[in-house]
Amino acid sequence: MVLETINENLCVNKLVATKKDMIMIEGDMIVPDSKPDILNTICTSGVVCVYKKEVLDEKVRIDGNINTCIMYLADDTQDKVRGINTSLDFSEMIPITNAKEGMESIIQTKLKSIECKVINGRKVGIKATLEVDIKIYTKEDVEIVNNLPNAEGIQMLKEDLRVNSLVGMGENKIYTKDNISIDNIDNLAEILKTDIAIVDKDVKVSYNKILAKAEARVKIMYLTEDNRVNSIDTKIPIVGFIDIPNVTEENICDTDYEIKNMIIKPNAPEEHSIYIELEMGVSAIVYEEKQINLIQDLYSPCENLEFKKKKITTITNKQSRKEIKQIREKIEVDGIENKNIIDVDVNPMIEKQDNIANRIVYTGSLEINFILSNQELQMEVRNSKIPFEYTVDGVEDSENVNSRLDMEVANQDFIVQEGGMVTSNIDLVMNSDMYRNTNMNIMNEIQTNGEREAEDYSLILYIVKKGDTLWQIAKRYGSTIDDIVRTNGIEDENKINPGQKLFIPRYVKAGISYA
Repeated sequence: MVLETINENLCVNKLVATKKDMIMIEGDMIVPDSKPDILNTICTSGVVCVYKKEVLDEKVRIDGNINTCIMYLADDTQDKVRGINTSLDFSEMIPITNAKEGMESIIQTKLKSIECKVINGRKVGIKATLEVDIKIYTKEDVEIVNNLPNAEGIQMLKEDLRVNSLVGMGENKIYTKDNISIDNIDNLAEILKTDIAIVDKDVKVSYNKILAKAEARVKIMYLTEDNRVNSIDTKIPIVGFIDIPNVTEENICDTDYEIKNMIIKPNAPEEHSIYIELEMGVSAIVYEEKQINLIQDLYSPCENLEFKKKKITTITNKQSRKEIKQIREKIEVDGIENKNIIDVDVNPMIEKQDNIANRIVYTGSLEINFILSNQELQMEVRNSKIPFEYTVDGVEDSENVNSRLDMEVANQDFIVQEGGMVTSNIDLVMNSDMYRNTNMNIMNEIQTNGEREAEDYSLILYIVKKGDTLWQIAKRYGSTIDDIVRTNGIEDENKINPGQKLFIPRYVKAGISYA
């Protein structure tokens, strides 16, 4: 006979595969006829755009391009600084075990390095390395048995759990455009370098909608018609909605941003401005925290019970933290004295993560590239590195915690001192996301199948072995925890010791002994 059950629904966002990989992208570029020959390159920068991601069977496909800016020294009589822009396209198939077509994914790409090599005065080779972090998910709806009404005498082992149930996932495209003003005295000749970073991320959750807000920090270095190098640093707002049914303010939301396409071009010289247009992709995963009373095991002292058991993995204790880490260091930079700092790139990298006791320790470094000029406007690049350590404290059972750390450069300031020393003042926004995987035993199709075979005793003596619990002992001998506790005068049912002697009574119901 199938027993009546009380059930609760839970949606599990199951992580089925993860992979971190490096993608090598190479290509050649011919210098346009309108540009002078290249004597040597000064620096190369790039912005990654990913316009298509697709999960296939046992692999993931990523299509995009790297918008590349090459600043170089022209091979002419005046040795002028010039710039060329190109798009380095890529399409990559990355093998990943257990991936299936139609599964959801979170794929993060980061430009690890980009460099340019002069092949001849009219041709350059570009080599870039992309760091790719892939997570593949599948959604599974499960029913959890909470209780058995009208099942008198059935013993149930329950556990209170707080889990994060998936509410929904969604994505949208956001378009933003702006005209960035430059100095009125500057007649822009060409763009030398472009950097774009998504910063100041925020999210507001309302009924059925996610409001995603962020800013695109845009840094552009440009050449004027009178052969001066200048730069502009500004922010462009990014605002968009994602529709996800049944979302409420109490839910927890993760968002990810990526640049899909971009256009940057100078306006007419008399406008003293640069036009920028961005197509952004924003995705959201929303969870609700649920308190469930899960049946881990059950039995009947007087009847045979049959049921199916399934193990699932879900997430719990999901939380996010945001903190500012200040880095105040003096670094030595060769050849920086008597030079003007035109621009500084700060690239934070995590090299190691240690989950120790109740904390997570990240070890990393700031890769710093100084672009300098002298009085003759000759440009050069100097590199330095600042190691740092960041600790997230108060993380319970950190050894079993999954975590992700996103870093944003909020502020940066560099002061050149005598002897080639540079005082660095850098503020990093540390966004950490943490959760713990938990395994649950899910029961279903519970039914009775006749009376339990009778035993020839009414009371036995049992000596506790290492690892025993009262639940295991009671289930083995067809008794109950309550009966054993009452018979032996046990004060705490969770504390029994190896070698302890226990009297195990048969189950007694309504004055009837099952002996």
